[in-house]
Amino acid sequence: MNQRPECAMETERKEEEERRWSSSSYNVGAISSFLSTLLTFPIYKTIFRQQIHAFSIQEAIHQLRHEGICRFYRGIFPPLLSKTLQGTLLFGIQDSLLRLLTSSPSRPYTLGERWTAGFLSGSVEALVLTPFERVQNVLQDGRKDARFPNSWRILQEFNSYGLKERLVVGYYRGLSPILLRNSLGSALYFSFKDPLRDSLAEKGLPGWLPALVSGSVNGTVTCLVLYPLSVLIANMQSQVVGRDLLSLRESVWSVWESHGRKLTLLYQGGSLLVLRSCLTWGLTTTIHDFLKESTGQKSQVE
Repeated sequence: MNQRPECAMETERKEEEERRWSSSSYNVGAISSFLSTLLTFPIYKTIFRQQIHAFSIQEAIHQLRHEGICRFYRGIFPPLLSKTLQGTLLFGIQDSLLRLLTSSPSRPYTLGERWTAGFLSGSVEALVLTPFERVQNVLQDGRKDARFPNSWRILQEFNSYGLKERLVVGYYRGLSPILLRNSLGSALYFSFKDPLRDSLAEKGLPGWLPALVSGSVNGTVTCLVLYPLSVLIANMQSQVVGRDLLSLRESVWSVWESHGRKLTLLYQGGSLLVLRSCLTWGLTTTIHDFLKESTGQKSQVE
């Protein structure tokens, strides 16, 4: 007589436990992003120089070699810190939001739930990490080495502004395109990462390979689609004060003009972008899924 109610109560208890906030997804996201960023920073810096100066790969590498090995890792701390925090927020918040959005934790997540959770987690990530990206982009612009030799000088400059200018002109310059890029990018990545991985796993591929391919493909496609926004952001955030500081519309026009009004030139650095995206998102996804399985977490999709 009491067996059925006890089973129902047990099911409800398990679902309640699955809905609770868990720190494991945040920890897993942090570790996977830290390791992948450390390995791919040289490629990222080369791409940045192409975005700023419209260089070819050879020209960007030549400029970095001319500056010397001592300056090669200049600017690594902000992306290392920001990417680690990015992984913490992106994977952690997305997992927490999925727990809240789903009506029953025991059933697979729908495309709409994954898209919504990804979009919102990307938006939160953008709000938190825009100041890091701002400092990083100023540091990596070789034209500003003399005036801003380190992060401290950049922070001094921004903190010298009034409150409104400190946010709009300083730390949060370029926020609108960053919000658009990060929210859409996160939504696309989380919507299709697990379904692609699961479909590849069904074909009998080795345990780590589906995650690697899924992360590489999703990350590369997403980055290529949103790459013009990244070029705009890099140029806007490398601007600091005076005539160098352009409005959003002026920045769009300046980027378009500096790239010869050609979409092909706007995608200069695309070959390295494919390589970096494949490595970064492939490694991040593989490490993340491995650690997630090791901690007993499961990803369910429809």
